Parts: sequence; C-alpha cells; structure tokens
Amino acid sequence: QVHLVESGGGLVQAGDSLRLSCAASGGTLGGYTVAWFRQAAGKQRSFVAGLNWNAMKRLYADSVKGRFTISRENGGNTVYLQMNSLKPEDTAVYHCAAERFSVVDMREISYRNWGQGTQVTVSS
Repeated sequence: QVHLVESGGGLVQAGDSLRLSCAASGGTLGGYTVAWFRQAAGKQRSFVAGLNWNAMKRLYADSVKGRFTISRENGGNTVYLQMNSLKPEDTAVYHCAAERFSVVDMREISYRNWGQGTQVTVSS
C-alpha cells in the first residue's frame, strides 16, 4: 500500500496550462505503474493517462492525446501530468492511482492505491 497525494489543480482559462503532481507520502512510487483518472460532475471516473514503473510504456485517452504529457521525475517518486491547451471539458477532479504491475491498465478497478484528488476547473 502507498499513500498518494495530488497537487497542482486550480482554476484556469481555456488554452492555459497546468501541471499536476502525484507523490507518495511516507513512501516511494518506485516499482509502481501510476495513472491519472478524472471525474467530472455527474459522470463516471475515466482514464486520462498512465505510465508504467520504468517509464517505458505510456497510454493516453484519445481526448487528451497531444495536449497532456505524463512523466516521472525525482527518481521516479513523483509523477506529473502536464496539461496544455486546456478546454472547459477538462474540468474535473483528477486522481492519481498506483499499482504494482508492469503494464498500464486503463481500468480503475485494477488500482488499489488512490489519492484524494485535485480539482481542475477550466473556464471558457
């Protein structure tokens, strides 16, 4: 088990950028695949992007390809989601999730470790 903490959310205008961070509190993300999911008001949580433990495998939802980039830094202990060209439809609570497997799984049920989430609001 690992305790995840997200940060970096906020209120921005359409076309702006934000960078979200996901870190392990009191532990390490080394060896974990980390994914970002988001949940808009009244909608189900959906996969956004994921990066496996050695950063060799990345997956993105079609809706964010070319705009969002997931990466690992700080010796793999922090995972970032760089979000550019934000749109109002990107407004959601963004959660990071982590699990010990080698693939990037787009199904939230596969992840046992979750953060509390950070709100991203994009105004038009």
